[in-house]
Amino acid sequence: MAIDFQKIYEQIKEIGAGAQERKKSLDERREHARELLNLHAGNLEGLRYKVETAKAADPGIRCALPVNENLDFHAPAPELPAHATLIAADGSQILPDRHNSVQYGLINVGAIVLRLNSGQVPSIYTDSQILFDDKLYTPSGGPLTDGMLALQRDTAERLKLLALAADFGADGSPVITFTDGPIELWGMKEGEEAAAFEDSLRKYLSVLSQLQAKGVTTAGYIDKPSSDPLIRLLELSEATDEDLQKLRDYHPLRGVTDRWLFGDRSAALLKPGERSAVFGFQSKSEKNYTGALALHFFYVNISENDRNSQIARVD
Repeated sequence: MAIDFQKIYEQIKEIGAGAQERKKSLDERREHARELLNLHAGNLEGLRYKVETAKAADPGIRCALPVNENLDFHAPAPELPAHATLIAADGSQILPDRHNSVQYGLINVGAIVLRLNSGQVPSIYTDSQILFDDKLYTPSGGPLTDGMLALQRDTAERLKLLALAADFGADGSPVITFTDGPIELWGMKEGEEAAAFEDSLRKYLSVLSQLQAKGVTTAGYIDKPSSDPLIRLLELSEATDEDLQKLRDYHPLRGVTDRWLFGDRSAALLKPGERSAVFGFQSKSEKNYTGALALHFFYVNISENDRNSQIARVD
């Protein structure tokens, strides 16, 4: 079916006509976000109470949770240890294609080990597993879904980190593991995918516990993060009781992002090389990550100059 270019053209004209008004509105929301940040920067106890109130109204609320540093806290990177081991893993997958004459899937996990100041070249590892025959089906006989395959990939990444971490740190030097993306495991919560998620989650939490017991620091690195937990916290800071009853529709700072707040060229909260305060996560899945496995995050400006801030998030 051909595109109706005339109709699209008219819509583009309408979008263009409202560009200045949208920019003005966004600038106003950004200014308000800065005002809220300045107003509540040190009000950690009050903000935690506000989050608990919002949680009572909507248990699924997701936002940053203050810990013990002010919201506008920033600090330069500490001195590097003399010796440390960095282990990073990332995976990919090939999904079964029902149009192919031969049905198969593949999970591939690559890992790299870098030993700081050792003089040794990084070590590279690759594990590839083909999925065939029974492995392409669920226990009830249904086809393996994209989400289930992604869960298997995530689990394989963490298992690889655990296996490699066992060979390092005996001398007391830090061992730090990284994966690409959040630490929090995501998955469907309904049907057979829910059962697959729960199984993967048990394995995942077991790996995290074993890494923690070995004294290994486990982190997830998010380049150009798109979620805005701090902005959501600022929205909650001024929410009325009436607003709390309709939180799903309450977004007075819509369009303002955490990346902008920390990296805005005119008044960046983070200078190159600095990190933000460490925040906790308020989310529906927090019950899965308790005690030593409680999830935290901070933002960091990885740019080398003030001209173009590059904000990443570390979980």
